[in-house]
Amino acid sequence: MGKTLFAKVWDSHAVRTLSNGQTQFLIDTHLVHEVTSPQAFGMLRDLGLKVAYPNRTFATVDHIVPTDSQVAPFADPLAEEMIQALNKNAQEFGITYFSLATGKQGIVHVVGPEQGITQPGTTIACGDSHTATHGAFGAIAFGIGTTQVRDVLATQTMALNPMKVRRINVNGKLRPGVYAKDVTLHIIRLLGANGGIGHAYEYGGNVFDEMTMEERMTVCNMAIEGGARCGYINPDDTTFAYLKGRPYSPTGEAWDKAVAQWRTFASDADCVYDDVVNIKAEDIPPTVTWGVSPDQAIAVTENVPSPDDAKNDVQRASINEALAYMKLPAGKPIKGTKVDVAFIGSCTNGRLSDFREVAKFIKGKKVNPSVKAIAVPGSQIVDVLARQEGLDKVFTEAGFEWRGAGCSMCLAMNPDKLIGDQLCASSSNRNFKGRQGSPTGRTVLMSPVMVAAAAINGSIADAREVFSI
Repeated sequence: MGKTLFAKVWDSHAVRTLSNGQTQFLIDTHLVHEVTSPQAFGMLRDLGLKVAYPNRTFATVDHIVPTDSQVAPFADPLAEEMIQALNKNAQEFGITYFSLATGKQGIVHVVGPEQGITQPGTTIACGDSHTATHGAFGAIAFGIGTTQVRDVLATQTMALNPMKVRRINVNGKLRPGVYAKDVTLHIIRLLGANGGIGHAYEYGGNVFDEMTMEERMTVCNMAIEGGARCGYINPDDTTFAYLKGRPYSPTGEAWDKAVAQWRTFASDADCVYDDVVNIKAEDIPPTVTWGVSPDQAIAVTENVPSPDDAKNDVQRASINEALAYMKLPAGKPIKGTKVDVAFIGSCTNGRLSDFREVAKFIKGKKVNPSVKAIAVPGSQIVDVLARQEGLDKVFTEAGFEWRGAGCSMCLAMNPDKLIGDQLCASSSNRNFKGRQGSPTGRTVLMSPVMVAAAAINGSIADAREVFSI
């Protein structure tokens, strides 16, 4: 019987079974940033330990980095302290550090792939929820907590529970105006925010086969929002073409050998999954969230749910809670809801292709005067490439602010925050209460093109209508 990619990677990285039933698991690549690593490095010092394999650890700064002015020292003393701590830790423990001065800094899940650090068949861990992004390359990648960051730094291993594998097939042809972000939001809406608990998600079908690597990263990025520990797509020629020539990719004969090996990690045709879900691409609409969890999502043409539609008391209470926080009227169209802020960026949708796609539609148009719109590249390299193509000018001429690289308003651990109960049309990945910096701020998740439509319209809009898609 054949094996899934997950099983192949699991078996090749399992060190031993621990007494509690968990597996001691080898981590090939460890990505760290300034927020979840200081305490872990501190624990190493307290224990008198070193980083076991510094060549396998890569660091960058992203969460707390301001995007309006990145001149040091930062105005926020805590941000400056965290930056200095990572500087010190990288130097002391001998790890590769993509600092602001290198021109390679950016969101950790953008930097890894663009540097060629993320590779098929490998295991990747990072103290960040959205590490599943790297699964787009056929890697098994997941977020970990600070004590696990310590464990990986000290031993290059961690304890992990076995997982089931759910195959999610999306076949057919996506309708115009439907993007990778809509696909992943639709999946989460169908299966629920807790639907993937205990699972790895394998995304398959011709829709994923035909996606670019950047689109695949958008999908895998949000596997965690569906409760899955990781999500991945089998590596193929698209994967290899993306990786070829990257700074950390193999070269020469080593490249040919690597590609041959990478191909073997793909799931076998006769493998068996614990569960299979089939979705028709034609059934996926431009999707937006209406509540305080990514699975509280609807088509942009639908009405906001009503408590009267609930199937049970638990669901009714959940709808009531979300409506009260979001200040949305039950049973009314989501389209037309006033927008205060528009944010394009994050590890979900802050890549070059995202800005290229939006630029096609906003050229010659203007952001509504009532909307504050910001565009934040996911890395310094994305910023440079976008400027070379003149994308920054297209955005600024339309009324967007073009910022420096960072996580920005996704988590708002920096100056980019909502004020009061402002509503933000966001291309990021979470719409939790207070997620964007204000305890009463409201977030509506959508694709970058839908964010642009909302920015221009001044309210949540169907991009197909605004841009005649």
